[in-house]
Amino acid sequence: MSQAPGAQSSPPCVYHERQRLELCAVHALNNVLQQPHFSQEAADEICKRLAPDSRLNPHRSLLGTGNYDVNVIMAALQGLGLAAVWWDRRRPLAQLALPQVLGLILNLPSPVSLGLLSLPLRRRHWVALRQVGGIYYNLDSKLRVPEALGDEDGVRAFLAAALAQGLCEVLLVVTTEVEEKGCWLRMD
Repeated sequence: MSQAPGAQSSPPCVYHERQRLELCAVHALNNVLQQPHFSQEAADEICKRLAPDSRLNPHRSLLGTGNYDVNVIMAALQGLGLAAVWWDRRRPLAQLALPQVLGLILNLPSPVSLGLLSLPLRRRHWVALRQVGGIYYNLDSKLRVPEALGDEDGVRAFLAAALAQGLCEVLLVVTTEVEEKGCWLRMD
């Protein structure tokens, strides 16, 4: 069905989970997948598989509120036939072959506060970036709504700013075929 001349297409439907407890890893996974695939229970099961004989599981919060580590994210993606590839921050972002990447998951420092009082502590926070309908979005679960980043230049600018602040890690979410071929990296 074609649109009438001058008609604007409706914006794409972007799946976006909001922050609950310390479940940012679960939210980042679901946001990058654009569907509610993982739950806290599923992430806890992955933790048990990763450390079956451990009394205190090193892959999640002792309080049972989440705060999952990168191993949980990587195992969750592997279970879906996907892979997480660490982005080497020394590489120029121009070498990132974004059309080969399903999405990105960033691990960023996050300030800790009690009400209006900011504490001198730093926690880590998982954030998803994903292209939907030709537009890249910041799907941070702490945002009220997804933030449009624009095209490839927009997402590269966002990544450059995040990496420039230091202590930022970037995971590329790709198919296992893309991982094996290494075609997430442009060599030109």
